[in-house]
Formats: sequence, structure tokens, C-alpha cells
Amino acid sequence: MWNLLSVLLAVGLLTVMIAWGKIQPLLAFVVAAIVAALMLGMPAAKIPGAIEKGIGDLLGSLVVVICLGAVFGKLIADSGAARRIAISLVDRLGMARIPVAMTVTGFVVGMPLYYNVGFVLMIPLIFSLVYQSGRPAVALGMPLLAGLSIAHGFLPPHPSATALVVAVHADMGKTLLYGLVVAIPTLIIAGPIFAMSLKHIRAEPAPMFRTAQQEIPDSELPGTFNSFFTALLPVVVLGALTLVTIVRPDLSKPLAFLSSPLIVMLLSYFVAVVTLGIGRGQPFSKVTNSAAGALREISPILMIIAGAGGLKQVLIDSGVSAELGTQLAHMPVHPLLLGWAVATLIRVCLGSATVAGITAAGVVGPLVESSGVDPNLMVLAVGAGSLMFSHVNDSGFWMFKEYFGLSLKDTFRSWTMMETLVGVFGLLFVMLLSLFVTQG
Repeated sequence: MWNLLSVLLAVGLLTVMIAWGKIQPLLAFVVAAIVAALMLGMPAAKIPGAIEKGIGDLLGSLVVVICLGAVFGKLIADSGAARRIAISLVDRLGMARIPVAMTVTGFVVGMPLYYNVGFVLMIPLIFSLVYQSGRPAVALGMPLLAGLSIAHGFLPPHPSATALVVAVHADMGKTLLYGLVVAIPTLIIAGPIFAMSLKHIRAEPAPMFRTAQQEIPDSELPGTFNSFFTALLPVVVLGALTLVTIVRPDLSKPLAFLSSPLIVMLLSYFVAVVTLGIGRGQPFSKVTNSAAGALREISPILMIIAGAGGLKQVLIDSGVSAELGTQLAHMPVHPLLLGWAVATLIRVCLGSATVAGITAAGVVGPLVESSGVDPNLMVLAVGAGSLMFSHVNDSGFWMFKEYFGLSLKDTFRSWTMMETLVGVFGLLFVMLLSLFVTQG
């Protein structure tokens, strides 16, 4: 009982430090880890080593993949490929099917781009279409933003999903394939279907969007095929290699090098440098310089992952992690539902979906081992919980409110409800998928 109380107190302290005290998350995680270790009776001399080991172990397996994902996404954005994808989908499907175009745009652009980057990049496009079509801004933009959010929460190489894959010893390729199966029906419900109920909400967008100009003229954007091919390359390659190894298990070892997420992301970035950069006459130095900005943007997330690794290692070395895993496994609740609930609780307290997902990994890791649940599905269940009920402590909530010029009431009615639908239906489809995976 004391061990469980100690963990709850440590997480509560972490919540207070980040949400109320505005302390930098890495420092907050380290302090919470030290407090937890002392309460759990770890020898003081071993505490620093445990925290350092946890930070090194988690970052060591993630930092290159996440950084490559960041520079790849930055190149997709800076080259104009993301905008070309959006424009081509709207042109191809037409104004009559614009909700479908926005849904596909959000999901496709969200695969290579981190959420905040995709949000800022797509906002001018949303309001440009609003003024062209005369449609309500919230109803028109919600499918696109739902696609961005779902890709961010469910799919590698986004930081939370990638960290969870490592923490619960899942398979990156299978998680990606399962994630696509879960994400598509969830997106249809939380995107275009839900958006139909938002037509009465009137937005007052920031004045800058009435005359927003794109930095790159449409005539100078990459080609449509080039943009789609390059943006989706890591997803296609990783998914295809995973399917091959499922159908032909004997090829797992020969393809182990090529199917590594690190190699897939590295090759995808090199292809992007050629297809979106030097192949279009851009100087090599200009193309690769965008990487510096991407690494600056991703560094805060790496610090969060590092801190979470330190806390996770303290829970493991103290023995409480295995103890909690055994106790949770004997609860009369499905392990996937427990993982979702843990992530939801942290999300509501801390606001950040990334922090919620990565912090939950320290609790659900031993639960996966003790319960025998599919670790790939646990990644998705935690991802769904990490997106639940975005409210006033989430930066995404305020970005949406201010960009669209909404009242708090309308922001809760639209944004918060969309994120909650993603969390609830995401879990539902994960549970349904678990039936097929178990039978298989």
C-alpha cells in the first residue's frame, strides 16, 4: 500500500511542478524521481545512477529516430510538399467533397509532421478555403486538425508512440500497421462526421489570415506525385517490410537491417533531400540547413523523454514497477483499458499528450509483461488515452481557441469534444482489434 501511495505522491508532485509551478519538465521529472526513490526506500547512493541509466537507456534507443523524424518533417514543410498535398487533394475532390479532402490532408500531412508544425502550416490553408467556399471555419477545419492529432497520438515516428514502442518492447512496424487500422475509423468519426455538428459555431479568425500570403508561390511548389511519394515514403517502406516479415517469417533476419526504423528514416531523409531539394535546383547547404531548426524544435520533447526515462528506471530498480504490474494484472479490468485510463488521468492533469503517453509507459510496461497483452495494442491504447479531454492546461486548446477566435464554451464544444471522441473511439477500435489479434 505504501509503495502505491509513494508512486501516486510522486506523480502528484510532478503534476504540481509542471502544471502549477511551470517548472521545466526534465527538472520536474528528476525531482519527482528522487522523491519517489527516497519514499520507496532506495539507497541514496544508488539514486543518481538509476536516474542516469534510465535517461541513457530510453534516449539511446530513440534520439536518432526522433531527430530524423523531425528533420524529415521539417523538410516536407519547408519545401512546400505539405502544402502541395493539401492543394492537390482539394483540387482533385472539389469543393463539394471538401470535408473528405480536409480529412485526408490532415492525416497524410500529420504522418511526417509534428502536430504543432502541421497546425501552424495548415491554418492559412484552412482560412483560405473558408473565404473561398463561405463554409464555417470550425466545421471546415476540424477534420484536418483531427487527422493531425490522431497521427500525432497513434503513429510512429511521432515521439510519444515511438517512446512507448521501446518502453513496452513492441514492434515499430506492427504498431504502425495496427495504428493505421485504428486511426482511419476513429478519424472518420471524430473528423468529418463530428464536424457536421459544428456548422453553427462562428469563428472570428485573426485578421492576418484575411490576407495571408504563402512564402512559396503555388507555381514553385513540388509536384503532386513527388510530394505524396516523399511524405509517405517512411510509412510505406516500414509497413511493407513488416507485412513481408509477417507473411514470410524466414525473411525477418535478412531484412532486419532494412526494416530498422533508424535505417528507414535515414533513407527517407536522404531521398527527401534529393527529391524535394537538390533535385529541384535547391543548394545542398540550404536544404540541409533546415535540420538545425528542426532539432531546436524537437529538443524540448527529447528532454521530456529523458526525464520520463529517469523516473521509469527508479520505479524499476525499486521493485515497485513489477509489483504494480502484478497488482494491475489481477484487477478485474482489461489491461488495455487500464493503460488507457492511466494515460487519460495524466493527460487531464498535465495537458501534454506527449508527456501523458511517455509517463504512462513507466506504469504500463510491467503490466504488459505480467498480463501478456499485445504490446503493440498497448501503445495504441495509451496513445488514445493521451489525447483525451484536452482542456485549459493544453497548449493545443489555446492555439485552436485563439487562431479561430472562439469563446471558451465553443472551444470546449468543438476542440475538447473532438479530442475526447478520438480517445474514446480510439480505445474502442483498439479493443475490437485485440479480438482479432488474439484469435489470430
